[in-house]
Amino acid sequence: MRMAPILALGLLPAACLAQAPEDPQLSALVQEALARNPDAARSRAMAQAEAERIPQAGALPDPVLSLGIQNDGFKKIQVGQMESSYYSIMVTQPLLWPGKRGLRGDIARMGSQAAMESSSRVRLTLEADVRRGYVALLLARSQLRLLDEQALFLRQAEATARSRYEVGQGSQADLLRAQLERTRLEQSRLDLQSEERGTLASLNRLRALPPDAPLPTERTLEQLPEPPAIDVPEAAASARNLSPELKAARIGVTQAGKSLELAHLDRRPDFALSAGYMPRGGLDPMWTASVSISLPVWQKRKQSQAIAEQEHRRKASGSEVESLEALLGQRVQERAAQMDAALGVIRLYRSGLLVQSETSFRATLSQYEVGKVPFLSVLEALNGWIADQSGLLQAQARAQAIHIAHRELNLGSAPPIGATSLGGTALGGGGGASASAGARKGAAAGTPSESSSMKSM
Repeated sequence: MRMAPILALGLLPAACLAQAPEDPQLSALVQEALARNPDAARSRAMAQAEAERIPQAGALPDPVLSLGIQNDGFKKIQVGQMESSYYSIMVTQPLLWPGKRGLRGDIARMGSQAAMESSSRVRLTLEADVRRGYVALLLARSQLRLLDEQALFLRQAEATARSRYEVGQGSQADLLRAQLERTRLEQSRLDLQSEERGTLASLNRLRALPPDAPLPTERTLEQLPEPPAIDVPEAAASARNLSPELKAARIGVTQAGKSLELAHLDRRPDFALSAGYMPRGGLDPMWTASVSISLPVWQKRKQSQAIAEQEHRRKASGSEVESLEALLGQRVQERAAQMDAALGVIRLYRSGLLVQSETSFRATLSQYEVGKVPFLSVLEALNGWIADQSGLLQAQARAQAIHIAHRELNLGSAPPIGATSLGGTALGGGGGASASAGARKGAAAGTPSESSSMKSM
């Protein structure tokens, strides 16, 4: 039986992957989602709305126009006849204590900056979700291709079992077992097809398209650029400078300081300038000008509480900055360790496990053809080879998931990217040893047990 070489499955050397440019299709999907996604549009609109508040916060209060008449007696209008009778036109302009308008404008400006950081977070998360969905789609399709390879080898093993049975060298149980395993293989196919459809629907939702819109992919998971290892000092410094949550928290500290200054100034009185003109008909007109000052007598207790409130808010914002800096440092350390482990597992698969698994399967099949090993040994060897190839795919998806979370500056754990693992699942009806081996390989690759690859969306 002629075996397909491992490279036919797309398992390229690490050097080739490291030098490959970013998938242009993925870049196009990200740009399409950023342009069409309603959540991104909403966050941009909210940031623009906050920016419109800046000139409002620093504007002067509107002037007040007052029109009136003063008349002597009730019998008739005495304007022009009595000196104390006149029409009045008065304008009053409220004025805030110096510095209040500037502080209010600063506070609104910082609110706008915080809204922009919130919009940046939505953008980063949307881009990361698209990348995770794309990798999950490639993973499911790579697993389906691997399933086709597995079905091919099972058909060949079944043909060998039938030939041996027909010449009296094998048993009917071997033939029935091969047919049983091919039927079980369809269970995994149905699971993978279901996951592919669900992942595609999630990607289409992010791009504001119908759930069943087709998305042909030009590359395979194995052809994506392999993520680099994470340099902890550089990554930590970059995270502290770029994290939207940390930048928003720092803005909150400054904003709380400005609010505290404003709370102190609010204890100062405000002013109002008034000017009026009083025409008196045939008599000389009169005019008036005045300055009024508010007396914050009843506001004293309120303003004291406002000052205390802003003091607490400033302390809370400072504590939030410290907490976020510590959390970012922790996540960088975690992802650096996880990436090292994932890349190490990928190297193990490429440097020996896959070749050893294929060699073991070839040798076992050859021994079965001459009657030296039972048919179950062939199934277990095939199971182990397929499980190793599936494990490499899972490890590659794990490395991509860590890299995406690192680029996203995600404060939580790296959202998993998973597809139904092959090997123990597809052939695990009776091969308990090989099934447990496949499970151990999946665990070593760091893949989640869930089948949903879009759980974070």
